[in-house]
Amino acid sequence: MAEITNPVKAIRAKCLDCCCGSQCPCTDCALYPFRFGKNPYRQKRELTPEQKAAMAERLRNSRL
Repeated sequence: MAEITNPVKAIRAKCLDCCCGSQCPCTDCALYPFRFGKNPYRQKRELTPEQKAAMAERLRNSRL
């Protein structure tokens, strides 16, 4: 098995190992919110129009 470096993916792998690949019945487990390989507490980043324009400009400049 390849080494997993992403913590959320490592949690996903642990959940699959713990439940033998089936649905997780342990709702009181500390890892339960992370069982689908995503961090439920991560906020989606909202960019202002100015930030989007600056990022687009940097991308255009990097392609030159």
